Amino acid sequence: MSVIGVVGAGAWGTALANVAAGAGHRVSLWMRDESQAKRVAAARISPRLPGVAMHQRIGPTADLGDLVGSEAVLLVTPAQTTRELTSALAPVLSDGTPLILCAKGLERGSNRFLSDVVEELRPRAPLAVLSGPSFAGDVARGLPTAVTLACRDAALARDLASALSGPTFRVYHRTDVRGVEIGGAAKNVLAIACGAVSGRGLGESARAALMARGFAELLRFAESHGAEPDTLMGLSGLGDVVLTCSSPQSRNFAFGERLGRGVPVSEAAGGKLAEGANTAPVLVALARARAVDMPVAAAVDAVIGGRVILDQAIDALMQRPLKSEE
Repeated sequence: MSVIGVVGAGAWGTALANVAAGAGHRVSLWMRDESQAKRVAAARISPRLPGVAMHQRIGPTADLGDLVGSEAVLLVTPAQTTRELTSALAPVLSDGTPLILCAKGLERGSNRFLSDVVEELRPRAPLAVLSGPSFAGDVARGLPTAVTLACRDAALARDLASALSGPTFRVYHRTDVRGVEIGGAAKNVLAIACGAVSGRGLGESARAALMARGFAELLRFAESHGAEPDTLMGLSGLGDVVLTCSSPQSRNFAFGERLGRGVPVSEAAGGKLAEGANTAPVLVALARARAVDMPVAAAVDAVIGGRVILDQAIDALMQRPLKSEE
């Protein structure tokens, strides 16, 4: 591949654009604001990644038409904009152009997986999902990072993973789209819970226990949707859980940590997007539809929805019946 499109010029989109350009590709980086695209093109610095130079092979643009001819396109925008932007891309991209989903969430309202939304709008086009333990700042600074790319077409998965890999950015590949997608979305909800425990000052032992029990929930949910267990034990599952549930660099962990300190839900995001807050109610609804027990996710949903206060949610989890560990 020689030309790659990146839709979304936030920190993660810009970092991935730099990765693709560093791997030798010419990159069209789309952003909504035309004046910002011109400023970034002139300065070669993104306001979302201060101090990180933008690769010379990246061409910032506000025109989706500039993505025509891309041999693959990375969709790196918030989960709740997936439907809008896939619809906008449908007439621009050929049916043979793979679209790589990089958001980690579920669609509210429809209670659908993002891959299902994309395949509804581009039914004949290849789809891939990119996920794994990765902070945009680490990737942009060239720190060692490994992620997973899943595509049902094994050969295409291998080709896309190879195209995006570089000296410090390693992309493994799988065919389990659903498993990689679930790992990326569900771990954000668990990260909010772990952040709340930290913010409440309940200690590292409590956070470790919550992480383990929450991961067991994630596995049950994934199994109920046909995901491969090995996928969840890899980078896009366990790897991402360990990173996101342990570091205040995670927006979701930071959101939960503020909740734990008593900051209202409406202010806890600190002006940043915490995908887990949107994912929690959808994850719980999907779990209930298949009779999957997810008490940690349900507690996060109840706190964010204002149905219980944090201390009540913690007490409810601690009072669950003792049973064999599963």
